[in-house]
Amino acid sequence: MTRILVVDDDTQIVRALRINLKARGYEVDTARDGASALHLAAHQHPDLVVLDLGLPDMEGTEVIGGLRGWTNIPIIVLSGRADSSDKVAALDAGADDYITKPFGVDELLARIRAVTRRIQPADDAPVVPIGAFQVNLADRSITPDVRLTPTEWQLLEHLIRHPGKLITQRELLHDVWGPQYQTETNYLRQYMARLRRKLETDPARPRHLITEPGMGYRFRP
Repeated sequence: MTRILVVDDDTQIVRALRINLKARGYEVDTARDGASALHLAAHQHPDLVVLDLGLPDMEGTEVIGGLRGWTNIPIIVLSGRADSSDKVAALDAGADDYITKPFGVDELLARIRAVTRRIQPADDAPVVPIGAFQVNLADRSITPDVRLTPTEWQLLEHLIRHPGKLITQRELLHDVWGPQYQTETNYLRQYMARLRRKLETDPARPRHLITEPGMGYRFRP
């Protein structure tokens, strides 16, 4: 059973999420501040975290950073901050998705299903070089060590498994995020930028993770 950690200081939101998630078969832990969230995550090992950014003791991005220091579990940010800079900061810190309050429970549930689908490991996958790095898709490891979030892995794997092929923005959004995300091209730009910063020698002049303007992306071995 999937275990979800909900981190929010709004009692009504926490109660509503606990009721709705439990009704759909999820196990639910809750925390009202960042310190409690990090403690629970370390001891309960949730499969996914739903996180508010505006916590009473620390910024949600600090919680993301604390989690990313030891785990790649999916993190969905649920926040009243609608500014694009807040979204970018959360994604750069390691979040996998961002939902703005007020939100629909059905939308959150759909995004939970989408992000949990993306964490299944690949079987019989090759080891693929990207510059100075060796990417092992079978055990989702990179040598020398580089940490990727589940969504970053899914995007990278999709590109690597189609070497040289132009993959359209629409196709990537459909296959990585789901059919409801096919117009969210800002997701692709942000995640591709993150992958380049982690894997390309010169992220401003990528040699392997290539943008085809107005069309899509391709992996060049």
